[in-house]
Amino acid sequence: MLLAVASFLGFSNGANDNFKGFATVWGSATLSYGRALALAAVATALGSLASLALSHALVLQFTGKGIVPDAVAADPGFALSAAAGAAATVMLATRLGLPISTTHALIGGLAGAGLAQDGSGIQADRLAATFLLPLLLSPLVAALLAFVAGRSFAARDGDRDCACVAIGEEIEAAGSGAAAMSSAAPARLLIAPVADCDRLAGSVARFRLAPLKDAAHIASAACICFARGVNDTPKLAALLLTTQAFGVRGASLVIAAAMLAGGLLFARRVAQTMSQRIAPLDHSSGLAANLVTAGLVFLASRFGLPVSTTHVSVGSIIGVGLGEGRIDWRTTSVILLSWVGTLPLAAAVAFFAARIGAP
Repeated sequence: MLLAVASFLGFSNGANDNFKGFATVWGSATLSYGRALALAAVATALGSLASLALSHALVLQFTGKGIVPDAVAADPGFALSAAAGAAATVMLATRLGLPISTTHALIGGLAGAGLAQDGSGIQADRLAATFLLPLLLSPLVAALLAFVAGRSFAARDGDRDCACVAIGEEIEAAGSGAAAMSSAAPARLLIAPVADCDRLAGSVARFRLAPLKDAAHIASAACICFARGVNDTPKLAALLLTTQAFGVRGASLVIAAAMLAGGLLFARRVAQTMSQRIAPLDHSSGLAANLVTAGLVFLASRFGLPVSTTHVSVGSIIGVGLGEGRIDWRTTSVILLSWVGTLPLAAAVAFFAARIGAP
């Protein structure tokens, strides 16, 4: 039963989280939905495999030890109840198209299952310091960094999409839209609008910058999905360790397969919310949001901090949207309310699952 429920949680996680790295790619029309989905699935699967070497600390944190007594944490029934609470919450949100945190749901499940144990209780102070604080702060940090990055990218971008090497006398013809590099040299690199580059008859070489931006955008999206696989797989794999039938490697492979299936089959509703309903995205704002998300999730995985890729990625999209003054506050408010409800709903389901299954 624990294997089935934990696998279903992995499946639900894939459905809700798989596309979050590529939300900005589809939202800015850089790739079609199908191509973005395929790349997201591959990058996530590679991250899941890499987690075997990079995220051992997260496996230990999500066994429940330190939150409940060790004897309770070692009980497969406790893990089963926690997984049931998290899985039910994540799948409900997925069906509603709401991007929520599997990490948040799993913490709620662990807390609810712990409260259902007679006389055991939970370590609320450790729960708040180790788990809740990173989850609450990460979207705020992501939004702030993405706001700054988005404004910076927009200020430097404009309509300058042509890079050309021009001879000194020809540079004056380029107009005010050009940005010259190495001004003391007889030949200079200019970043300018295409129309200005067209007036440089003496240009030695030229190329468009848009394909390079698109490649960087796609690479950043793949990094986020890879980082999500690294960060999420060990959290869910920890639930299977209480069965004594799986080691860390075997449990991680089971969860990775379930995440892959869920991401390929049921990702579209959440993808539409993140890509099209929070804020309009273009190439520059999408790239800025993705760079912030990838950096924060990688750092969290490296230091064993259980942040949510969902909270970070949504926070980044909100940040760039605020920088451009283009936020759909109705959609954003619904998402934020779903975050508030994630932990108590998962805790309630886990509590009742534990009570029903108690001897």
